[in-house]
Amino acid sequence: MTMTPNPPKDITKLEDAIEKWSVPIGNLFVSLFHRIALFAIGAATVWSAAVAFLGMVSKGSASIEDLLLLFIYLEIGAMVGIYFKTNHMPVRFLIYVAITAVTRLIIDLVNTKHEADMAILFMGITILILALANAIVRYASYKFPSRGGESE
Repeated sequence: MTMTPNPPKDITKLEDAIEKWSVPIGNLFVSLFHRIALFAIGAATVWSAAVAFLGMVSKGSASIEDLLLLFIYLEIGAMVGIYFKTNHMPVRFLIYVAITAVTRLIIDLVNTKHEADMAILFMGITILILALANAIVRYASYKFPSRGGESE
């Protein structure tokens, strides 16, 4: 009795069968991870914003830096919400967060040093570059919309 090796056709059928059940399970795990991570990021954002707000309340006032920090939390929350609904990362919101953060740094630097120096100039140039990047992203999403027709 001689044994013949399995022809490649049988191996292909086995690979197809394994892929048929493993790909949906893998997609399910990736989707669950995204949802859990989004909830965690959203919860951490709300928690951080609440702690910052309570700190302002206990201080009895809110500085412009405090308000800009709340705007950063708001933008991060909006980013999480958009990603949750559309599964697309809104790059423009990341740019808005960066602009707000650099603006916060400029205000902090001016409040501590009370003088203009090169660091403030460089931060201003950084904001200009970020604003130009935002304009490019907006133009590109208008001129070349994504496959689904959704613009950022």
